[in-house]
Amino acid sequence: MELNDITAKIIGCAIEECLILVDNSNIFIEGMKFSARRKGIQGTPEQPAPCDYAWRIDFGALLKQVTNGHRIIKAILVGSTPLPNDSLWNAAKLQGFEVITYERSILGGEKAVDTELVARGLKVIYKHPAPAVLKLLSGDRDFIPLLKAAYEENWETELWGFSDSISPELSMMANRTYTLDAVFDQIGKYTV
Repeated sequence: MELNDITAKIIGCAIEECLILVDNSNIFIEGMKFSARRKGIQGTPEQPAPCDYAWRIDFGALLKQVTNGHRIIKAILVGSTPLPNDSLWNAAKLQGFEVITYERSILGGEKAVDTELVARGLKVIYKHPAPAVLKLLSGDRDFIPLLKAAYEENWETELWGFSDSISPELSMMANRTYTLDAVFDQIGKYTV
């Protein structure tokens, strides 16, 4: 066991609270891609990285896996506005997430999601009376400034994402990196 592992275990035991930030699009899309690879779904010229559209996140199970015994200060999930009949956001709210959505741009791109997560995360980090654990569920490099700020405030940082989507630079900034690949069967389910 290396010194960093021992230090992480000691600090991890002392810190009992966590802040969970979820980039829904990153986790959901990468989960569908992971499921497609597991099922052997082949890509096409139009969609070289296929998605398994039957896979869904089980938000309660996701929280259970990620919290790992820590008390949740706040769990925030940010994503794009779904179709009016979509039950995704209600399911997330029922499991304890504060849900924030943004309209997609005319060209179909997602805007403001990452910056909203950074802004909300910084607000909690700077206002919380004691250091805790930031658990970021994404893989985007855009979150490097958030991890730097958490580090400066003596927070521990955990990065959770699917292995194919985790930026190496972001992973290097985190105290610990966990792949959702390892808990895939526990955090998702399939629609009929």
